Amino acid sequence: MRRTQLALTALAALGAVAAGTGSASADDVLLPHPGEDGLLWVPEQTGDGGAVSAGASPYRRTVLTVACEGGGSVQVTMQSQDTQVAEFSVDCPAGTAGVGSVTLDPGVVQWGSFGVGVDASAQTIRWALTVTQPR
Repeated sequence: MRRTQLALTALAALGAVAAGTGSASADDVLLPHPGEDGLLWVPEQTGDGGAVSAGASPYRRTVLTVACEGGGSVQVTMQSQDTQVAEFSVDCPAGTAGVGSVTLDPGVVQWGSFGVGVDASAQTIRWALTVTQPR
């Protein structure tokens, strides 16, 4: 996915989250709120998407977690300062959540902004993500 596409997709995902278009109830959360260590939380999105944020510190490890369900898979990428720093896939079973995570050492994610892209194998796949920097 090209950087321009990622930025547009991320903005669309953020708009959808802000508008409350998710279909999950409070009892059906794929990933809970990450708490005070959280830099980014997308509680639910469907199909391709992503998000952008800022506030990362190069002095802490960074943990990217994605959960999904619906049958199929998602391909996840993370960029920091125009450099891809992570890539992994998560299997998304039907009826239950699959979870994948990567932990990046301090210094891999640089100061400031970062982006996460999610490429779903089907537009019906439901997913959520968190980015944290544990203390």
